[in-house]
Amino acid sequence: MIQGIGTDICDIRRIQATFERQGERFARKVLSDAEFAVWQQRGARWPQRGIRYLATRFSAKEAFSKAIGMGMRMPMTWRSCEIANLPSGQPVIVLHGELKDWFEAKGLVAHVTVTDESEYAASFVVVETRE
Repeated sequence: MIQGIGTDICDIRRIQATFERQGERFARKVLSDAEFAVWQQRGARWPQRGIRYLATRFSAKEAFSKAIGMGMRMPMTWRSCEIANLPSGQPVIVLHGELKDWFEAKGLVAHVTVTDESEYAASFVVVETRE
């Protein structure tokens, strides 16, 4: 049974401007350690690809926070929600710490999709009860 849905669209230019003001500190605030490593690799090859990665992760975490109905308040934090990829490329949500405990105690599972186009990144999350 669906417990919540969330969607977010993010202006990549806004993420770029924030990154230009705050630098790596912004990426460290939003990204988990594993995501940060991917961001560094992608950005080293092509800086705009790194910004797009940061924007899709920002968007997906916003969508997830809406789907669970709590926004960005405990136990939901930027770094406790990680957007990883399966070997197939499919994005998945990996939770950590208190957020993981809270989510599992409620018997929930989440599905996520992310996309980006020249100026926007968008995400959609569905949260449902485990069968």
